[in-house]
Amino acid sequence: MGRIFGTDGARGIANKELTVDLALSIGRAAAVVLTNEDVKHPTFVIGKDTRVSGDMLEGALVAGLTSVGANVIILGVVPTPAVAYLVKEFNADAGIMISASHNPFEFNGIKLFNEEGFKLPDEIEEKIEDIILDKEHTPDLSYGGDIGKVSYNKNATDMYIEHIKSTIEGDLSGLEIAIDCSNGSSSVTAEKLFTSLGAKVHILSAEPDGTNINQDCGSTHMENLMDYVRKNGLQAGLAFDGDADRCLAVDEKGNMVDGDFLIAICADDMHRRGVLKGNAVVGTVMTNMGFQKFCEEKGLRFEATKVGDRYVLEEMQLSGYNIGGEQSGHIIFSDYATTGDGQLTGVQLMSIMKRRNETLSEMAKVMKRYPQVLINVKISNEMKPKFYTDKAIKAEVKQVTDILGSRGRILVRVSGTEPLVRVMLEGEDYQEISVLAEEAASVVRERLS
Repeated sequence: MGRIFGTDGARGIANKELTVDLALSIGRAAAVVLTNEDVKHPTFVIGKDTRVSGDMLEGALVAGLTSVGANVIILGVVPTPAVAYLVKEFNADAGIMISASHNPFEFNGIKLFNEEGFKLPDEIEEKIEDIILDKEHTPDLSYGGDIGKVSYNKNATDMYIEHIKSTIEGDLSGLEIAIDCSNGSSSVTAEKLFTSLGAKVHILSAEPDGTNINQDCGSTHMENLMDYVRKNGLQAGLAFDGDADRCLAVDEKGNMVDGDFLIAICADDMHRRGVLKGNAVVGTVMTNMGFQKFCEEKGLRFEATKVGDRYVLEEMQLSGYNIGGEQSGHIIFSDYATTGDGQLTGVQLMSIMKRRNETLSEMAKVMKRYPQVLINVKISNEMKPKFYTDKAIKAEVKQVTDILGSRGRILVRVSGTEPLVRVMLEGEDYQEISVLAEEAASVVRERLS
């Protein structure tokens, strides 16, 4: 993990950890690292979610970029994957998304994309950090007519919507579904996208006010959507997070269908149609053991990476695979996108459901979920480094591993996006792993809180 950038960009409480000064510096440094020196006025596209701090950070980034001669195209409120897609469509040199994804509104973040729409590898982010923190190369300021210009594009959401629609054959007519927009970026795209494909939609949590993003809604709070789908007799529900790069679903019975199930359903369908490249799927170390069993039964290869859709994508690119993702709902269809895309996932899922004329609960039987317990232990960012050297935590992990044997596993890791240590246990016996998870979390809390 970098000094400024975590697993998904720079992130922190806006105006406290993620300051205007830092945003301005990131803009200047990014203009140096991500563009060709021969280009006098490189172009950046900037999007944001609905957080109240988005305008403030956007202004700082624009100031930083234009002060070193970069031109900026402002997209307004758009999903993160829209920024990744539009970088190439506008022939820009790089893209920036201002969002803290699924985090509460007081947090915000800055995600960077290269000219191909891909998130930056660690070594490129480190170059940006070196400029900001070590003053290795102070960006030259522009003057007079060399200062960058700012323009606004009002067609960004429509261009993105048309792209997502083009990824399926046919439409979604005959489906009646609920969509939870998390009071975030999908509030400006989801209704138009799914209704233009012919679905009848019930829109929830699509009235952002700057402070209600992810608040008791979206993919991190599924209860309202689950209840709504069940009470209204709908065929399915889709929930996105604040910047709409995640998708979780609800079946017709009101049961949640998480990212592992969604990947399994889509990978199985791709395998049936002969379009699953390498007969392989990429997941992470957090992927449920049941998914690995699904792959074994279907004769598919399963590759596990570190947590973070950027690492999933790196493995997909390295090996030529075309689907991968995370239990949290970050799912990448590399035939159509360069990053996780919640609405793309939702459209693909609904298209499969219609084409096969099956209920979502029936399709979800493709895999069996192993019981899993996840406990988040709050710690300060300053205590994160100690986690990696603490002998008591290492001893506890070894002890639990020995107890579970082949019946389960334990994974304890520092979050790359939040001030948390995540303690995850998985196994055949829910009661057993619950007790062991609490014991392990207590050790982490005692040592680091």
